Amino acid sequence: MKNTNISEIYKRLQSQNPNPASELDYVNAYTLLVAVVLSAQATDKSVNIATEPLFKIVTTPEQMVALGEENLISYIKSIGLYKNKAKHVIALSEKLIADFNSEVPSSREDLMSLPGVGQKTANVVQNVIFKMPTMPVDTHIFRVSHRIGLSDGATPNKVEEELLKITSEEFGINAHHWLLLHGRYVCTAKNPKCDSCIISDLCAHNL
Repeated sequence: MKNTNISEIYKRLQSQNPNPASELDYVNAYTLLVAVVLSAQATDKSVNIATEPLFKIVTTPEQMVALGEENLISYIKSIGLYKNKAKHVIALSEKLIADFNSEVPSSREDLMSLPGVGQKTANVVQNVIFKMPTMPVDTHIFRVSHRIGLSDGATPNKVEEELLKITSEEFGINAHHWLLLHGRYVCTAKNPKCDSCIISDLCAHNL
């Protein structure tokens, strides 16, 4: 796709949503980290339902460790893979206390040293909390990037690499939010809403 078309896509998405934000509810950097870990293979809506009462009593790693794995499970058992996620959340909380003075680190390497934190989770935290121009590639972004012609990468990591390469600094902070939300609400997996899509004339799927 031509650079001018890529820029136009981002400009239109920006005009529609100038200040996009994560749809996960959180109180601080730590609760966002927990929410993103819980969101793996689950919807943001289901995570928000589970964390609403949880984050009223737990907002620090110390409080999470004090709550304990079994009590945490009672809050998150409606979320898929809740047993493994509970183990990860307790373990990452313990590591934050032991190695990072209970603060969520900003570097990808440090974030990915935490149990249950992969590259996508690290990217989300870096972007949302530390305002870094990262590109966390989830199923929506992976699908949208291929469908509209931004990337043909075979893996999320390759798509991330290609999107970072073609996304100018002007759009870097918000680009992943725009693509994710576009995939979630417009360019859906089944029956994409092409008739109401503001970038349909630039989309490779329609050319």
